[in-house]
Amino acid sequence: MPLKATAIAAVSFILLFQGCAQQGVRQAALQDVPQPSAQTRTLAVYEAWFGHPQHISIGYSSQDPVTITRQIAQAQGLGISGFVVDWYGDREPFVDRSYALIQSIAAQKNFQVAMMYDETQEDNGHVTDDTLAAFDKFHDRYLSADAPGHQAYLTYKGRPVIFVFPKSRRTDWKRVRAQINQWDPAPILIDEYPPNLQADAFDGYYAWINPGKAGWARDGSNWGEDYLRGFYTRMGTKFPDKIAIGAAWAGFDDSKASWSLNRRMSQRCGQTFTDTVRLSQQYDQPGHPLPFLLIATWNDYEEGSAIERGIQKCKP
Repeated sequence: MPLKATAIAAVSFILLFQGCAQQGVRQAALQDVPQPSAQTRTLAVYEAWFGHPQHISIGYSSQDPVTITRQIAQAQGLGISGFVVDWYGDREPFVDRSYALIQSIAAQKNFQVAMMYDETQEDNGHVTDDTLAAFDKFHDRYLSADAPGHQAYLTYKGRPVIFVFPKSRRTDWKRVRAQINQWDPAPILIDEYPPNLQADAFDGYYAWINPGKAGWARDGSNWGEDYLRGFYTRMGTKFPDKIAIGAAWAGFDDSKASWSLNRRMSQRCGQTFTDTVRLSQQYDQPGHPLPFLLIATWNDYEEGSAIERGIQKCKP
């Protein structure tokens, strides 16, 4: 079942920090990281592909029940109420098996889970049909009344929340919207900001790691302030009827990824995470609070955004 909104008021975000190798390592408990508002639930994006040979080894498998149980307990201790799991449908059977396990364990631990649908990049002429089939399978496997752990699925105002990670931008989301509106209850569909031409198909937008118009800085110094300010401002002025889901991140470095584009966003000795959380506070209006804050990410070690093992803290 969902954690009560007021429970997030107790979030401490006490994180162990790992320092820069060049500057020495310090491990300490940080207690002054800003907290989300009392009405905001904190979520974290979870990558469920570790243990698969196509991905780097990080010392555990995303299909190990002991690991997942430990991760959920750790996240709960940090005030995180749910994982948003990257999911590909039948394109990634390994990830699908991991998701099933995570949802089942989450249901036992009073934790929540949601799907982030990773859109296909292929232009095979069947992108929308593939998406429709994937959504139907997800509903039957994970949202139906007899699906194992379905009670752990994240809801907002009684409706399941589905995130979309866009890639090809070739999906006809209006067709998808028409189909999923037949579910009972119909889900809330959240796309990545900025909006595309199919804005009417979505109920809201989430912020994601993005340096903004200035682009990626070679030294990693651009931590995305302009992007985030633009997101919060525009959601309030241009899309007041849409759900805005804020974001916080520790940094980004895709050098370990097989798909690397040499993008980097410095952790700035922990300041990037602190500043991104504080920005969500500044734009969190008492009469229109952010329902969720999305941490990007819990465990994406290939793109250097994981907080699972702590955030960089450098010695002076």
